[in-house]
Amino acid sequence: MAQIELQQVALRYFTMKQETEALRDIDISIEAGEFISIVGPSGCGKSTLLSLISGMIKPTAGRVSINGQEVNGTSRSVGYMLQHDHLLEWRDVLSNLMLGAEIRRMDKRAAERKALELLERYGLGGFAHHSPAQLSGGMRQRVALIRTLVTEPDILLLDEPFSALDYQTRLALADEIASIIKDQGKTAILVTHDISEAICMADRVMVMSKRPSTISAVHRMEFEEGPDLTPWQKREAGRYHTYFNTIWEELQGHVVSTGS
Repeated sequence: MAQIELQQVALRYFTMKQETEALRDIDISIEAGEFISIVGPSGCGKSTLLSLISGMIKPTAGRVSINGQEVNGTSRSVGYMLQHDHLLEWRDVLSNLMLGAEIRRMDKRAAERKALELLERYGLGGFAHHSPAQLSGGMRQRVALIRTLVTEPDILLLDEPFSALDYQTRLALADEIASIIKDQGKTAILVTHDISEAICMADRVMVMSKRPSTISAVHRMEFEEGPDLTPWQKREAGRYHTYFNTIWEELQGHVVSTGS
């Protein structure tokens, strides 16, 4: 049984003036431990898909389920990492890591032990009592991911978490985040505008069409050099450019048809 399933999911927005069809006939099946990237033209509803999976919004039609149970509201099994780290500047790093645990009323001592363990494991052990202002952009995003992991979700939803970073930091952090997620055995869904990032981090890349959006293509990322390449190594792999060009052409088709 798939861990995450969307079956014939549709979403319409209604206002006093009009009805807007955002998503149409979305079918997705994701196994536990998979890393999925979603790309598509601007405004196609990539982030909306994450909101549906998280239970923050309900589909107009169809079914969203996690472990066979229909999603009906937010779940502790799902963690959300946003584009901006949203660290609270008046709290130190450790206090920021405790925020989700406090909201969910988890055992404070157990959550703090988990937070300190993750900081140590992922190279931030000496920064527990630093303020967020003392951290680099990449470090702040690592803290944001660790904050999500402290609440022990099974599923991570990543909504363009690197887009606010400079290119060099973004490349380095993609390797780090992919390694952390693999180490933790989490299922992950990444929304990104960056085709290279999508290819290098994911097991499968899903391409969305223009609105009303659907899944227009799915590509499994398989490299002759082996299954255990890092994101950086995948950029040098033989099939990388083939995948990139294929997905680029698909996205350009949607952009061209949007403007015609």
